[in-house]
Amino acid sequence: MSTPFYVSPQQAMADRAEFARKGIARGRSVVVLQYADGILFVAENMSRALHKISEIYDRIAFAAVGKYNEFENLRIVGVRYADVRGYSYDRADVNARGLANVYAQALGNIFSSAAEKPYEVELIVAEVGEEPEDDQIYRLPHDGSIVDENATVAIGGNADQIGSYLTERHVQGMSLGEALRLAVDSLARDSNGSERTLTPEQLEVAVLDRTRPQQRKFKRVLGRQLARLLEGAPAEGEQGPSEAGEDAAGSADAPDTEGSGGSGGEGSATD
Repeated sequence: MSTPFYVSPQQAMADRAEFARKGIARGRSVVVLQYADGILFVAENMSRALHKISEIYDRIAFAAVGKYNEFENLRIVGVRYADVRGYSYDRADVNARGLANVYAQALGNIFSSAAEKPYEVELIVAEVGEEPEDDQIYRLPHDGSIVDENATVAIGGNADQIGSYLTERHVQGMSLGEALRLAVDSLARDSNGSERTLTPEQLEVAVLDRTRPQQRKFKRVLGRQLARLLEGAPAEGEQGPSEAGEDAAGSADAPDTEGSGGSGGEGSATD
């Protein structure tokens, strides 16, 4: 009788972690950063049907990189958790910390289980508060650990270099346009240090805007509004009457096109 091949638990976990990290690194990055009126999400994503950034609940949004089918499953779990908790108790009882704990348990159980491969995903859960100091941003790697981020965070692809670029240049109280251009500049930087030009068609942009009168604070930034912000034109609310009509057609503020969970995904299996 042959002796079974032995792999130490430490080596097995290291191999699983390396497998997951390689899958995540193939995905194009997502950056999340605070601005004066809320939290901004920017992703490099060519698809208009499959999203990396989604709404979860009133003040909570979700961003992910990695395998679409895997983080889409997690997004659905989060939406169901939020809807059931909000219905059973109160809408104010649904918060980002509770949702992050749910995701941490799910990812941790999958990562430590020998029965299946680890998920090749990395998540961000963010909640906008009444004031900037009340904002919450949590990053969840493949192993289910929770990292409480401050002001800026990048995941996927060249996250380390992008994160360093953001940290060096981000300042509190940035306008939406300033924060957006900083985020796009960081995403456009290749690992070899060269810069690319990203067009509005290559970007997926959304915000949690604390100034919205609606209970739901999530809004996608699309079309003319996105192009104007990238060009450095005044943000919505600062333009003249003749320009306001143009922005209305490109703004996702009217009406919301998503349910409470939005739509999650990327343009390919690992993007």
